[in-house]
Amino acid sequence: MSRGGSYRAGTAAALTTFLGSFIATKDQSNEEGGRVVLNHHHPSPPSPPSTILSASAFPRTISNDSPNSRPNDRSMFIKCVDGTRVVPYRIPPRPSQISRLHSEKFDILVIGGGAVGCGVALDAASRGLNVALVERDDFCGGTSGRSTKLIHGGIRYLENAFRNLDVGEYRLVEEALRERKHMLEAAPYMNHPFPIMIPMFNKRWYDFLLVPYYLIGAKCYDLVAGGVGGSGRSGVPPCRFINAAEAKFQFPMLDDTSLLGAIIYYDGQFNDARYGLHLALTATQSGAAVASRVRVNSLVHDGGSGKVVGATVKDVERGKTFKIDARVVINCTGPFSDSIRRMDDPGAVDMIKPAAGVHVVLPDHYSPSNMGLIIPQTSDGRVLFFLPWENGTIAGTTDSESGLTMSPRATEEDVGFILEEANKYLKPEKTVNVTDVKSAWSGIRPLVYQDDKDKDKGKAGSNSNSSNSSNTASISRTHVISRSANNLFTLAGGKWTTYRKMAQDVVDLVVDLPELKRRVKRRKCTTSGKGIIGADRAGVVSGGKFDRVVVTLREEYQIPKDVAEHLVKNYGTRALQIGEMVHPSSRFFESNLYHERFGPLKLSSAFPFLEAEVVFACRQEYALCAVDVLARRTRLAYLDAEEAAKCIDRVVDIMGKELSWSWRRKKREKAEARSFINDFKRGKNE
Repeated sequence: MSRGGSYRAGTAAALTTFLGSFIATKDQSNEEGGRVVLNHHHPSPPSPPSTILSASAFPRTISNDSPNSRPNDRSMFIKCVDGTRVVPYRIPPRPSQISRLHSEKFDILVIGGGAVGCGVALDAASRGLNVALVERDDFCGGTSGRSTKLIHGGIRYLENAFRNLDVGEYRLVEEALRERKHMLEAAPYMNHPFPIMIPMFNKRWYDFLLVPYYLIGAKCYDLVAGGVGGSGRSGVPPCRFINAAEAKFQFPMLDDTSLLGAIIYYDGQFNDARYGLHLALTATQSGAAVASRVRVNSLVHDGGSGKVVGATVKDVERGKTFKIDARVVINCTGPFSDSIRRMDDPGAVDMIKPAAGVHVVLPDHYSPSNMGLIIPQTSDGRVLFFLPWENGTIAGTTDSESGLTMSPRATEEDVGFILEEANKYLKPEKTVNVTDVKSAWSGIRPLVYQDDKDKDKGKAGSNSNSSNSSNTASISRTHVISRSANNLFTLAGGKWTTYRKMAQDVVDLVVDLPELKRRVKRRKCTTSGKGIIGADRAGVVSGGKFDRVVVTLREEYQIPKDVAEHLVKNYGTRALQIGEMVHPSSRFFESNLYHERFGPLKLSSAFPFLEAEVVFACRQEYALCAVDVLARRTRLAYLDAEEAAKCIDRVVDIMGKELSWSWRRKKREKAEARSFINDFKRGKNE
């Protein structure tokens, strides 16, 4: 059949068949949010022969209450490789989510839509609890979207564990390596094993002794990972030593003066903000009500017991204030945890020590496409890294003392230090200067004071950068669960890689409370080993081989290779939904997103981001403002601030049509986007 074949004939009958199948099979779904299977013996409307969308994105309901829905949205049956047909998952529209928030009583209210908050919402909803999640900005709009983009166990933490005979630090690494394996399997289209090189130089007479030292350390890292990975499987290749010649081949930009060789070990790499968003979307598949741009103004206490039983919030988009009722409230606001704790107890002692991680993005030619580099110790004791990511090179150091702000910035001093240290390890002809910086940002880590000793570390040496970095680096990365006298739970600390285990630990605690004991349907955590949206969890779209989806986009939708690979890497099997929007023969083709000569329209000629992604972000990813798209649905602001600034007008134009913005709203969006992106230009000659 042709791609443009009509769906009109038999649509009503097919919908009836679909609804009957959905009702019959919903309870037997394989954790996909309800797989929609059409009976092979029933007639069904024709569909494009090669159109296969995510079997991991099936709807819980068919709804036409979205302000952006169109009549044909309801009849998009998608053919899978096993012959069955599915309907792509459509997120519950934001108005319905807001309606739920102020009309239902929830088992759990999660405050904070970063990695940990979204993980808690997914875990709790997967156990059958009625869950609400609110975020005052955008999903992963803060710390969770400003990470180093690594999924790691912490090889230097393992070194500290052995050096200090610290069992707690060892267990932290062990736990993180277990969770690394989970993340690599949960979204294999986005998360992947990533090789990192540690160069070995012979600049001092004893430097050759560091080769066996670091090699043994990397081998121990592999052993720990293999031990916790089940059947000796860590999910990544083993480390190895390479000689100087191969090191120069693997990382040609490296200054090879006195180079002895290098050790290559593996961690993982991912797109932090998009992974966190996909956690939130997966939580909605399990029934959670989630909403961004909803700010908590105060906590609600029960008049008799004094327990926290909800929150008063403001929907920033609509300017309305209302109350959310909940049996349990969990605070997952990262660096801002203390501000929520003081809403419960004004005298609460601070538990968070903010630490800044500074990053700059350089052109992609400063690193190979699939090899990172790490210098374990710079002149002030911090770590320096070069990491290829999304057609750029991330360079940075970590762990410097920071104040608490919603908009942390990389200062000119920060950027200058990174460039100065980087030039010590690059070839003279490859040295960098401030004009090479495409973007610069800072993220605040919510380190937790776990005892008075940690607090002493945080207070010492506040007058020098080197002391600051040492102090925050020495504070433990383990997570902490705090329960107040009024039953407010706070989950803080940890790191991106351990978000799932952090969520499991706090939900394990709250399900045993009298308020929830009889309401939970599944007492045990079900998220370990569970894929997220776009991961083809049923195995019917690509069988876990996402290169097949790339081929489909290239051959059936005539999408260029770089764009197809980008779409699959960031959307998984949902990339095919975007393909439908930009193929002229598709029933869902949108001509304003396509050029007859050049094909799908790009936002920027320098990057593979499509204008269709902006539309998809509005309809299927809760994008509410231009910064959401420029910084987190695409990562353009993080990759190239100048290019992002050029795209502001077009993004606002597309979103204005999708979200029915007034001219005043468009003007405000442009101003806010320019202000946001200007923060990413800091350190450049302006």
